[in-house]
Amino acid sequence: MLGRTSSKADTGEEASLESHLHRVALGDREAFDEVYGQLAGPILGVARRVLRDPAQAEEVAQEVLVEIWRTASRFDAARGSARAWALTMAHARAVDRVRSADAATRREARAAELMVEAPFDQVVEAVEARLDRQRVRHCLEGLTELQRQSVTLAYYGGYTYSQVAHLLDTPLGTVKTRLRDGLARLRDCLGVGG
Repeated sequence: MLGRTSSKADTGEEASLESHLHRVALGDREAFDEVYGQLAGPILGVARRVLRDPAQAEEVAQEVLVEIWRTASRFDAARGSARAWALTMAHARAVDRVRSADAATRREARAAELMVEAPFDQVVEAVEARLDRQRVRHCLEGLTELQRQSVTLAYYGGYTYSQVAHLLDTPLGTVKTRLRDGLARLRDCLGVGG
């Protein structure tokens, strides 16, 4: 008998909650106060069970209650009770928060791994640099005198094309042509795509 009374009370409470939700869908703030009073505790409880962090659970509960205010018109009594609708929303939002936190942790871990400098062998690096310099010197020797001087002044000396033309007492157009041809020959000699 006691169970029946409780069941009737639950049914009446649920009908009242559904009625309030329909009024909330129309923008009724007083109805929302009633919905808030009935659902805030259970929503917070669901969020706490999933998140275990009281501050985050409170944030999620607040987000769900705001969502209920905004989306009350989407509630469909034919698909389930108002309480189940709200608690399902709370559970989904809390799970999303956990997934988001996990994804952020994984992103941070990957970023930290990338920030760790890979160890390198200084001897190998020095040898490779020396070999590269030797290859460049060898390829420079294959250029004409004007090409070599133009490339050396422009790329190693830091001079502009006009300054190179002045230093070599050569017309600017000739210097540009020699630089273009010299760089093309260097690229071919070094095996660099371009």
